[in-house]
Amino acid sequence: MRSIWNGNISFGLVSIPIKMYPATEDHSVSFRQIHTSDGGRIRYRKVCELEDKQVDAEEIGKAYEDADGALIPITDEDLAALPLPTTRALEIEAFVNASDIDPLQMGDAYYLGANGTAAAKPYALLREALKRSEKVAITKYAHRGRERLGMLRVVGDAIAMHRLLWPDEVREPAGVAPKEKVTVKPAELDLADTLMATLGEVNLSELHDEYHEALEAMVAAKVSGATPTAEPGERPSGAQVVDLMAALKDSVRSAKEARGEAASVTDLSDRKKPPAKKTAKKAAAAKKSTAKKKTPPKKRGA
Repeated sequence: MRSIWNGNISFGLVSIPIKMYPATEDHSVSFRQIHTSDGGRIRYRKVCELEDKQVDAEEIGKAYEDADGALIPITDEDLAALPLPTTRALEIEAFVNASDIDPLQMGDAYYLGANGTAAAKPYALLREALKRSEKVAITKYAHRGRERLGMLRVVGDAIAMHRLLWPDEVREPAGVAPKEKVTVKPAELDLADTLMATLGEVNLSELHDEYHEALEAMVAAKVSGATPTAEPGERPSGAQVVDLMAALKDSVRSAKEARGEAASVTDLSDRKKPPAKKTAKKAAAAKKSTAKKKTPPKKRGA
């Protein structure tokens, strides 16, 4: 595995030399753009606007465009000279509970490996400290021209880092929720709970990309000169008014049948409600009324 960044984890006065590796990989099928009339490849070339000629990668640098459109050249030396400790290190700022991190902030994942024999001991120290505390480390670092936020956690015997968005980069969900006032009935919630329990849990390692498999099969068929025979997927029918209770019951039946279980669904909407408890005031009144109705005992004759 090839590292994409070398630096240090700064843990107080402890410095841990590390290498950063991508923790994920993309298995998607990539397409090329072609000219549909003759099948020729469409390519993008980087052209200098002033000279109107193609420029090689080693001739291309960075520049900042100001409000007036002027371009100010920025070199790698300029960026390296910024007075920030994060230009060369992952600076640990704090340790927090993982539940304190909003999943909306989570980004790309990387593995951090010890860089050299001398880094093994402090690396293991940080790893074991994270394990014992059951916390994650919040770090700041500079990468690809900007300062970023990261979260360190333990994965197996390694330390992994998730890139985090800055809090002000996460948008508020304004206008996303339904504007209409909606009331969810207890019976509907009961059926939703039943459906959730029926679907149960899943081993994520057993899930696979069916679209990717179908796409590869289609490409293989075209390469061999055959006509793809796969049926097109069912199109979503769009918004429609449905009986929510009926849809939930059908969903539970379908899920149970898929699991080989009995497909009957109890009509939760018709369940008998437990008798309401009497209030203390009503109970006292009932007791008093019962006492009045009691016939006094007859006296024995002399």
